[in-house]
Amino acid sequence: MRLKSLVEPVQTGVWGAEPAGDNDDILCVRVADFDRQRLGLKSVETVRSVSEADRATRLLRAGDILLEKSGGTEAKPVGFTVMFDGGYPAVSSNFIGRVRMRDGQHPRFWLYALAASYLTRRTQKCVRQTTGIQNLDQGAFFNEVFAVPTLGEQRAIADYLDRETTRIDTLIEEQQHLIEMLRERRNALRVHVALHGTRQVAEVESPLPWASKIPASWRVVPLTSVAQLESGHTPSRSREDWWTDCYIPWVSLHDVGAMRGTKYLHDTEQRISDAGIANSSARLLPARTVVLSRDATVGRTAIMAVPMATSQHFAAWVCGPLLDPEYLWVLFADAMQPFFDSFQNGSTIRTIGMGDLKAFRIPLPPLDEQRRIVEYLDEETPKIDTLIVETERFIELARERRAALITAAVTGQIDVREMA
Repeated sequence: MRLKSLVEPVQTGVWGAEPAGDNDDILCVRVADFDRQRLGLKSVETVRSVSEADRATRLLRAGDILLEKSGGTEAKPVGFTVMFDGGYPAVSSNFIGRVRMRDGQHPRFWLYALAASYLTRRTQKCVRQTTGIQNLDQGAFFNEVFAVPTLGEQRAIADYLDRETTRIDTLIEEQQHLIEMLRERRNALRVHVALHGTRQVAEVESPLPWASKIPASWRVVPLTSVAQLESGHTPSRSREDWWTDCYIPWVSLHDVGAMRGTKYLHDTEQRISDAGIANSSARLLPARTVVLSRDATVGRTAIMAVPMATSQHFAAWVCGPLLDPEYLWVLFADAMQPFFDSFQNGSTIRTIGMGDLKAFRIPLPPLDEQRRIVEYLDEETPKIDTLIVETERFIELARERRAALITAAVTGQIDVREMA
């Protein structure tokens, strides 16, 4: 049967107005509230002012299926559905259509059936995109043909999937918690070794705000006493010849994404010419220079694998003989991140000024200890990273199993009576 014959007329939601603090205020479900794992809703917190007339035909009730009909992304196209379980008065936004099944149809079965349609990309052919926003062709969507089991069979399939998906979801949540713990363990390991070394020794109070104690044999020094501080510049964009067919890597904000968890930066999104450097304040810095983003994503860091220049959004340190660049990178990437966070005030991010950069102080272990720290972390960190990757793969397989199970159950490939 065609889906349109199984549902009541679909009701588009309403966005209403800003809340006024009166009886017209009501919770409004947005697509951002969709729990895509459990096919339900997360905490709904958006309040809008919706008149009695506008909410009269739009109030949600338990068992309503909510369909994303506008919005979407390439990775998450429109057509996704979740269920409203009730318990509080609410409407949905105008990007959502309320789907209410007719008498004789089990809403949770159809929630799973529509989920299977989405997971198998059957709904993809109903997506229309002429501008930046996706829209669902509801005529095509509700004209799709579905096999319709009896109400008893629908209920049995839904009950089976409720049980089995809950088991899988619980397992996925446990694995996600494991990943969180592994990441915390990874960070704690790297910070501890960076600030305490590879051997247990006598320690003293640290004068640094981001390190409580350090080994007694280590010194705390101004970073500029062991590394040369450099800054960058952007050559004139009006000179296309300084930016076309160039060969000198130029570190800019376009590269901060590539720096995430990366020790060595081998290439950059943009390059400049010799003339661009000669006619600006930019300098070609040697390989193994340590760069640090000063604004936007404050604290993102990497080591230049080859000679590079930088934009003014980065500070750079050319390490002297007493400081190993890889140890400085560990300090920046791990131990000093809480310090860099202090340069961000809520949603406002300010630049780390040259005065602040010149005032940086660091713990300075003996050079051989710096290298032992780097070698130890290079050996131990990948072990934790491997566990994280393996756990992420397990979660991916569990989600694939969940999707396959839903599809098989709603299409009759599984006799759920044998699973009861």
